[in-house]
Amino acid sequence: MAEILTLTMNPAVDVSTRTAKVEPTHKLRCAAAIQHAGGGGINVARVVHRLGGAVRAVFPTGGLNGQVLCRLLEAEGVRSECVAIAGETRESFSVFEESTGKDWRFVLPGPTLMPEEVQACLDRTSAAATSTSFAVASGSLPPGVPEDFYARLARLLAARGVRLVLDSSGAALAAALEAGVYLVKPSRRELHELTGLPLDQAAQQLAACRALLARGQAQVVALSLGEQGAMLVSRDGAWQAPALAVTVASTIGAGDSFVGGMVHALQRGDALDTAFRQAMAASAAALLAPGTALCRPEDVARLAPEVRIERLA
Repeated sequence: MAEILTLTMNPAVDVSTRTAKVEPTHKLRCAAAIQHAGGGGINVARVVHRLGGAVRAVFPTGGLNGQVLCRLLEAEGVRSECVAIAGETRESFSVFEESTGKDWRFVLPGPTLMPEEVQACLDRTSAAATSTSFAVASGSLPPGVPEDFYARLARLLAARGVRLVLDSSGAALAAALEAGVYLVKPSRRELHELTGLPLDQAAQQLAACRALLARGQAQVVALSLGEQGAMLVSRDGAWQAPALAVTVASTIGAGDSFVGGMVHALQRGDALDTAFRQAMAASAAALLAPGTALCRPEDVARLAPEVRIERLA
């Protein structure tokens, strides 16, 4: 079976902990720190692997943190393609505030990549793409990576018949959509920035998703609506699903779990609405776990029957 390829240009060692209350000046006594391999595409790869899919994660890595990142992925059994860089792989730090149930997330910019390192990431992805039908590019771009990077990636993969799933933001996202992708997962804010259309009502959200399809910028749009759930739109149909009510241990990684659940189901040949069901279940399951522990397969299987999908006109 063909594998899924993920690309993470700004990976991180995710460090998470919890404390009673976050406040200035005072020393905050925290629980023991938990480390996970992090960054959008890496998180997607971890989810796909847990769900039983064949996956390979490509990412640049450097320094002591890079070594830790590779060891964390190796411990989970995720196949990796590490592109050596001179800079130090970043750390990200999150704190779960027990008194409010809020996550406080501190995200560093990451190392500056040299032009030859950026090209090496493209070359490694291109070489790995010979055995894949779906590729996922997810996360921010670190300093030194040009805004058209995902657009270049989209054209490279399209020439090889690989369907690109993209989860990013800002100028990098807009440039990639001009090149065209298979599936894009914007938030409501990102979709408004892309289209300039009002998005207060479901009909307006649907119209904005279809605007991307009409322009040829994507074949499928998965619109994240936060606590209101999500919408999935293609030329063949449109569906909406409310978020499942679960006890939240952390909100981190829910979007990556959504993408992982979606692309894993598509890779095994599921229809879009069936893949949407698994994506919603995976997203909800991720909320049950602390830090970036992400979703567990048993929780995804348990929650999937609870997902209510409505077909839209």
